[in-house]
Amino acid sequence: MTEFQLLIASDETPPLSLLAVARVAAVSLTVHPTLTAPSPPVLVLTNGTKLRGVNVLLRYLGRTATTIPSFYQRDGLETAQIDEWLEYAPIFSIGSEYEGACKYVDSYLLHHTFLVGQSLSVADIVVWSYLAGAGKRWESLMKSKKYQNLARWYSMISTEHAAVLDQLTATYTKKKDSAPVKTKETVQGPSSNKQVVSSRPEVDLPDAEMGKVCLRFAPEPSGYLHIGHSKAALMNQYFAQRYNGKVIVRFDDTNPAKESNEFVDNLLVDIKTLGINYEKVTYTSDYFPQLMEMAEKLIKEGKAYIDDTPREQMQKERMDGIDSKCRNKSVDENMKLWKEMISGSERGLQCCLRGKLDMQDPNKSLRDPVYYRCNPMPHHRIGSKYKIYPTYDFACPFVDSIEGITHALRSSEYHDRNAQYYRIQEDMGLRKVHIYEFSRLNMVYTLLSKRKLLWFVQNGKVDGWDDARFPTVQGIVRRGLQIEALIQFILEQGASKNLNLMEWDKLWNINKKIIDPVCPRHTAILEEGRVLLTLTNGPETPFVRVVPKHKKYEGAGEKATTFTKKIWLEHADATAISVGEEITLMDWGNAIVKEINKGPDGIVTELVGVLHLEGSVKTTKLKLTWLPEIDELVPTTLVEFGYLITKKKLEEDEDFVDVLNPSTKKEIAALGDANMRNLKRGDILQLERKGYFRCDVPFIRPGKPIVLYSIPDGRQVTKG
Repeated sequence: MTEFQLLIASDETPPLSLLAVARVAAVSLTVHPTLTAPSPPVLVLTNGTKLRGVNVLLRYLGRTATTIPSFYQRDGLETAQIDEWLEYAPIFSIGSEYEGACKYVDSYLLHHTFLVGQSLSVADIVVWSYLAGAGKRWESLMKSKKYQNLARWYSMISTEHAAVLDQLTATYTKKKDSAPVKTKETVQGPSSNKQVVSSRPEVDLPDAEMGKVCLRFAPEPSGYLHIGHSKAALMNQYFAQRYNGKVIVRFDDTNPAKESNEFVDNLLVDIKTLGINYEKVTYTSDYFPQLMEMAEKLIKEGKAYIDDTPREQMQKERMDGIDSKCRNKSVDENMKLWKEMISGSERGLQCCLRGKLDMQDPNKSLRDPVYYRCNPMPHHRIGSKYKIYPTYDFACPFVDSIEGITHALRSSEYHDRNAQYYRIQEDMGLRKVHIYEFSRLNMVYTLLSKRKLLWFVQNGKVDGWDDARFPTVQGIVRRGLQIEALIQFILEQGASKNLNLMEWDKLWNINKKIIDPVCPRHTAILEEGRVLLTLTNGPETPFVRVVPKHKKYEGAGEKATTFTKKIWLEHADATAISVGEEITLMDWGNAIVKEINKGPDGIVTELVGVLHLEGSVKTTKLKLTWLPEIDELVPTTLVEFGYLITKKKLEEDEDFVDVLNPSTKKEIAALGDANMRNLKRGDILQLERKGYFRCDVPFIRPGKPIVLYSIPDGRQVTKG
């Protein structure tokens, strides 16, 4: 990692823009308050060269960035545009100009994702730092939703780079209500007693060295990535960013009976969806030859032996601390049987390789664990080359050490096996890898076992691994969850080791806060029992008015609303109206209902009324959605989902099949406004008075319904 000295005036604080750009560029700044005021900041390079001035330093740091391509240096036009923003940004520090600057950038971001080009640049981080540095003033504007494009952009930058920017925001802004930030490193200027907080992060990983941390995310390719795995993946990325380290994605493919290339491909898709930046992809199967060599080495050193004890008996002996009858076989006998295992012979299939650890240890994981088992099934990557495969307990400590992993992050449910992990590495004579534990993410009414999820797929209880009822990344995204919400939800929990059972409502509430300010509004009327309201003084000739899809967010676009003499109301709304009552037709105005016609069964079949557009919407009790009676309305299926099981948390000995929810999916026929013909798969929208939805099947042809999946908003009880 590049390290420089930053010299500032003794009575000043380092510019937040410099510190933020340095963090994102993976440059370490040691701050020394040694200059005489007033003096611009000075950057001292490793060769002693000095650079002066904030913008000069920002450009230089941007050029040195290795973490983000084209952070500053681009083609002539875009580099000039970055320079233009660097010159403009200080206007935020002029109190009287602050809101004017917010308004200008908000307007600019209406049609731009980033300030320059199509990717993050120094300009984004600098403008972000001026907003963050404004503390309560910016917080207040964020809450007011006055500048929604700017707030959305600010949240995007904050979320994507939370690992390196969060601490800076808390430490260097002047928020009076900020909690003190504890840091383990400070830098004291040589000619001053004043201490300045270093830009290095607080050390959470044991013996972590900046720039040398190497982590791995190691899913087994036996299913799709689910929300529990997401926490592991994101925690690895979080620490890699904090320590300017790297993440390796390694597929733990040691069980050919459960694994497939389909799962490998989809796991990579899910990892990309989560935005995980990894160094490379490896496979445990890449190391099969070395793992077999290590197994033979341990056999010859008397640290492992071949055991042909029947599995159930072996398990009982481990529980009772009883030595296997095979434990003291000679090396020659063990090697002979090892070769039988390798060949997959009938004799070999009766055997397994066990480590010779300690059968009397109170920690049962140390009681001679199994290292290798026979399995004649072909492997999804390497075919039928091998008849034996290493267990996770044997392969993981070996590959972690060989690949240069410094810290193995894993959930605290494996705590009792940590001693086994270290002991196996010790017996192998390999470099020790630090284990860092965090709590497993458990969700109410949710199964995260891939074996159990597979049961639902195989038994046709769901449509596949991406079913919207599944806790897989693809499932919850299909349900309408924004990845930004998932990342925020998981990072809010941090690396706590406390076990917790999380409510889905919290996650969906975060999601609502992200989608509500920007998603377009549409209208749908339930098909069943819908009632026609005839407005006798309504327009004889239908007319169209273009209105915004979101009254507070211009970026949502516009929609065409048709106004006609006859309009559709929902049955429940029509039933609630009394003769002579004045109602409000949303986005049109008031009307007075003069007649209510009912069928023989007493059900409302038709309404007659008159427009009363001069009436006050404040005085009406009913504010109703409606649709014009036109042929262009879109047949729509609204889909609501419930939990797959009816119990919040299963007990250890409880069979999930006993608590299956018999009804987990409900489809409701509706008619949607004509603008919904333009929806694309994956679009998020709000149906007025019905909630949020994701388009799963867009408009294809007349008569074929579009399909909208209901998105929970965190306030309602999810059906189940």
